[in-house]
Amino acid sequence: MVTNIFGAVMRAVLVWFLVITPSAVLSGVVGENSLFVVFFAVLAAFFTFSEYFFKFPSIVEFRFAAPFNRHRFVTIFAIVAVLSLVCKGVFAPTDLTLTIKHWGDTLGQAMDVPYSPVRLIILMLDQNASIELVEIVRTCAGLAYSVSLLSLVIFIFLVRVANWPSKNGAFNVWINLPLFDPTGGGDVLVRLKRDANINIIFGFLLPFLILAVVKTATDLVTNLSMDDPQTLIWTMSAWAFLPASMIMRGIAMGRVAEMIEEKRRRAYAQSDAAQHA
Repeated sequence: MVTNIFGAVMRAVLVWFLVITPSAVLSGVVGENSLFVVFFAVLAAFFTFSEYFFKFPSIVEFRFAAPFNRHRFVTIFAIVAVLSLVCKGVFAPTDLTLTIKHWGDTLGQAMDVPYSPVRLIILMLDQNASIELVEIVRTCAGLAYSVSLLSLVIFIFLVRVANWPSKNGAFNVWINLPLFDPTGGGDVLVRLKRDANINIIFGFLLPFLILAVVKTATDLVTNLSMDDPQTLIWTMSAWAFLPASMIMRGIAMGRVAEMIEEKRRRAYAQSDAAQHA
């Protein structure tokens, strides 16, 4: 019980720290609605604590298949942190922020090719956008997308080389995939493969869909602008992280389907051997 409480508290604190990171980094540089940020951070921390404190299935998937959720948290935290430092460097440059901005400029320019997500996010900006805004958006997009791609490569390595999640013991579909109903009808294996493919395909399309949603929101809400550092940080973070997270979920579900298929194959082989014995 003590270990369970400690783990839930630590996860809640980390999520709280993630939410306040942009405000903490930009503190004293630009005006922020600190009350709203603190409220949202406490709400996210409470949700995380409740999810990991109770043992019964919830909406958080792969709770007992480490390091899936830890890997996703590190990914989103890294994206938010580097983008916060880039935005701070615009107002209060330091050696660290200038170095990160240099790498972001290089990555953003390398990815700014026709029909790429980075080029499309540049085209999403208002025609009257300043050169400085275009450059900072390109820099943030290059950094965020690079971190998400690196995270995706590392996760594929964990699945294919480190043999995730087999090394953690038996995989319980019910507690690790609470949103997936094994009794929903049809073969579980077929449904898992189908859902895996849908997640991967949707993950590749999501960067373009997010841009459409953001463009619509900026047209409807006049005070929502990429000139605001908080809006820029969280928009770029969601744009880069959510697609990578969807693809990772698809890969994970595909891996689970492979494990079930392999287990069935062994069971059938044992059954055939027993019949011929």
